[in-house]
Amino acid sequence: MQSGKDAGGAVASVVSSDNNIHSESGIPGHVVAAIDINTTANQIYRHNFPDTPLWNKTIEGIALDDFNKLSFDMILMSPPCQPFTRIGLQGDISDPRTKSFLYVLDLLPRFSSPQLHRLPRFILLENVKGFESSAARELLVKTLTGCGYSFQEFMVSPTSVGIPNSRLRYFLIAKMSTSFSTQARSELPDVFPHFAEADSSEQPTVLSPTCPGSCQSEEEVREGQVLYKLETAADAQRKRSQNQDLSIRQIQDFLEPQREGDLEQHLLPPRTLLRYALLLDIVQPTCRRSVCFTKGYGRYVEGTGSVLQGCTETQMESVFAGLDQVSEEEKVQQLLKLKLRYFTPREVANLMGFPQSFMFPEGVSTLQQYRTLGNSLNVVVVSRLLQLLVS
Repeated sequence: MQSGKDAGGAVASVVSSDNNIHSESGIPGHVVAAIDINTTANQIYRHNFPDTPLWNKTIEGIALDDFNKLSFDMILMSPPCQPFTRIGLQGDISDPRTKSFLYVLDLLPRFSSPQLHRLPRFILLENVKGFESSAARELLVKTLTGCGYSFQEFMVSPTSVGIPNSRLRYFLIAKMSTSFSTQARSELPDVFPHFAEADSSEQPTVLSPTCPGSCQSEEEVREGQVLYKLETAADAQRKRSQNQDLSIRQIQDFLEPQREGDLEQHLLPPRTLLRYALLLDIVQPTCRRSVCFTKGYGRYVEGTGSVLQGCTETQMESVFAGLDQVSEEEKVQQLLKLKLRYFTPREVANLMGFPQSFMFPEGVSTLQQYRTLGNSLNVVVVSRLLQLLVS
């Protein structure tokens, strides 16, 4: 979990080798310290990993000697993303929230534990799209190169591992002393079977999804199609192509068994339906796509994540066709037929690749669960990158 980035502190874990095996990646490793300053994220982390040392402090508040005493082989970090988001101010390294990241880069050449007498062997970093063109990225690459690391950079979404959720993120993996071999590069199709490496220039190496079948132009969308929401014909075609990609699993594989009473608390209220109906991203259980879930899911509607159509017997086109021609009361009655609901926190966790053993402790509200999940990484994607990193 990584809500600390929301609070302005970098999220990091430092790992050493031992005989404990990570259940998803299958790589021997033991987290010697997890660092975050978000109270809720730490409460959830401690509930799931009670034996892992958890430091509730800012990165820049940790002295070099304290880091070196940990004798770690690997750094996993997710610096605050707000300085790099496309819809933000894009303050980059001038944003105070990059302070912890810059502190790590300053310390990196001096990391040397008493036992290992060397720099950490492996580094994995995650951030949002936009980081790849930032001054922070340039400083990161310069520091890694100066320390003798070789590295690869990726833009990866969970769809690359067959998960029906779009969450495009920047990743960098770095390895000490040895370069990424041709063999390691050839393993990319095995690690991300639905992605292909783009260029290997100085710009970030990008993995982009292959188009399932031939992509039609906007003009080729079938005649008479109802665009039942505020979307273009190209948007409708893109969604249809995504739903036809059989390499991606269906949404229903990630849903909880629901009793009728359990669904009530997740249904979108009439007021929300009336105001935001034309802005919703609606998916059905048989769909093979959903949009990125953000920390605002469940609290805000526009651009925070997909909602699920609970009543699939009702045709969506029949509900949205002519919706702007009826009274508000009739509009609400029409929309209620779809039984639109939010995905539950457990279902969002499933789409984020979290194992079934992952649990939220009592006392963490539904909105807090959504907020923490929205600031998290996809577990399966990170595990595949770790496999590539240590291969």
